[in-house]
Amino acid sequence: MIDRSGLAEFLRNRREALQPEDVGMPRGQRRRTQGLRREEVAVLCNMSTDYYSRLERQRGPQPSPQMLASIAQGLHLTIDERDHLFRLAGHNPPPRGSSSEHISPGLLRVLDRLEDTPAEIVTELGETLRQTPMGVALTGDTTRYTGPARSTGYRWFTDPAARRLYAPEEHAFMTRMYAAGLRGLVTLRGPGSRAASLADLLLEQSEEFRQVWDQHEIGLRPHEVKHFVHPEVGPLELSCQRLVDPDQAHSLMVYTAVPGTESYEKLQVLSVIGAQALR
Repeated sequence: MIDRSGLAEFLRNRREALQPEDVGMPRGQRRRTQGLRREEVAVLCNMSTDYYSRLERQRGPQPSPQMLASIAQGLHLTIDERDHLFRLAGHNPPPRGSSSEHISPGLLRVLDRLEDTPAEIVTELGETLRQTPMGVALTGDTTRYTGPARSTGYRWFTDPAARRLYAPEEHAFMTRMYAAGLRGLVTLRGPGSRAASLADLLLEQSEEFRQVWDQHEIGLRPHEVKHFVHPEVGPLELSCQRLVDPDQAHSLMVYTAVPGTESYEKLQVLSVIGAQALR
């Protein structure tokens, strides 16, 4: 059963504890509100201000698990706070661990400060959970996919368009890398895991995957320097740094170019293209 007063109090408390700079928003002038405004939280949670405001006023329908997940992420809740939010709203919390899509506040804080840098947060299966604007400008909106296609590795073997973003000389290694990475996850997570289901699906759908899967390679690591072929700015040589959240099995991927190089200049052009697309 929903605890309306407890839910309202908890949401108000968490909203007032956050400052705009904590969530990557400009502070602006003449700010009198303690913490975030309700309309700012609504933007962060991808919902209407009216809907969110009714929750703080102990009104409206019981929020769905999907709405609660958006609120938990928008308010930068910890995993314990997320579970508390779900229970207040009368729902069982989602599972924790490798299958969880709740991003830790620490990773979100770092991502929020990388607005001028291509970056993304991905699951261990290569599903994009969040991107910076420059990340979208570099690879497109990879959060839009649904089903198995959310996985970068799945798209690599089933969608020819997935390979156009990478230099042809990288393709053979990336094919082996994706297969080896998935095999490692199947062994780690077990036969009933999402990784095992994805492997079974690819074995049914891709002859190329079956061939590399049979080689039983393991432990191939991504190259630190990646060679992209962007449709608007052309070849890009970018270094990829990875920050891992072991509790949630999420990774923050940050792409940078060496200052003074042609790729660095192209990233500046890409930032202008990305800004224009957002407008």
